[in-house]
Amino acid sequence: MKMKILVTGGAGFIGSNFVHYWNKSHPEDLIVVLDKLTYAGNLESLKDLEGQENFKFVKGDIVDAPFVDNLFREEKFDTVVHFAAESHVDRSILEPAIFIKTNVMGTQVLLDASLNNNVKRFHHVSTDEVFGAIGEMETRKFNEETAYSPRSPYAASKAGSDHLVRAYSVTYDLPITITNCSNNYGPYHFPEKLIPLAITNLMTDKKIPVYGQGKQSRDWLYVEDHCRAIEAVLLKGKIGETYCVGGMESEEWTNLQVAQEICRIMGKDPEQSIEFVTDRKGHDFKYVVDWSKIKNELGWKPQHEFKEWLEKTVEWYKNNQAWWEPLKKK
Repeated sequence: MKMKILVTGGAGFIGSNFVHYWNKSHPEDLIVVLDKLTYAGNLESLKDLEGQENFKFVKGDIVDAPFVDNLFREEKFDTVVHFAAESHVDRSILEPAIFIKTNVMGTQVLLDASLNNNVKRFHHVSTDEVFGAIGEMETRKFNEETAYSPRSPYAASKAGSDHLVRAYSVTYDLPITITNCSNNYGPYHFPEKLIPLAITNLMTDKKIPVYGQGKQSRDWLYVEDHCRAIEAVLLKGKIGETYCVGGMESEEWTNLQVAQEICRIMGKDPEQSIEFVTDRKGHDFKYVVDWSKIKNELGWKPQHEFKEWLEKTVEWYKNNQAWWEPLKKK
């Protein structure tokens, strides 16, 4: 049966990858992208979909309640996949108010519109950063039962939105699901985050800035695996449930190791190409995700091995300079 899906933030990194993935995997469905086109939203990421009958782009702000409600009434969406968010931790430290406005209030506007217009599924895309940090010597992993302990304004705003989504499920019986994912990498990633920043800096004869001593470690998730996980939750997930999504079986990589591996792939000397910079305030040491629930219940697991797909990501940036160079100049 043909389904109409609203993808908020669909011109951003993960959102645009999801739109491409869903369009390829479910060509019978209609996709409407709602995006404010802030600095991190880029219509060039969706250019190849322009003119397709099953794709529509709408520019707008999720905080604008009358606009959003009117859009929902006109389009009659079956499903909402909510990516739209301010997402850069450094920016949240400098300007927390915009994160609260977009990530919390914007989510509430979307929840109200979904409730008022009989949306059949509201899927909320969140982050493992809501769980706080894991210490250097700790071996635990984040899972669906981990207590929330956000440590940055960004993480706190995402935690707030998670709680709102669950509250609408309990209070109003809105059919929701949530995914909390680890760090994504892949095509269309705005060049302010570690991996695309490192790649594009080396391509423009600049050094890779690494916070502190670079010992912070992350569980890296290839963006298409994340899209597959959301698909699994939409098609088979249980209403009201949360699923953690990670990209690695057991290991995690430090930021310094990631920077060094990118240097190796690009034929650069790490000693000459990496510079250590002052660590950011409240920098979380480690994120590691236990994704056994989504594996056991829905049959999902990551298919993209980090080193191989990091190389392919480097190749994508080499082949798509016209996409990232204007963003870099901004």
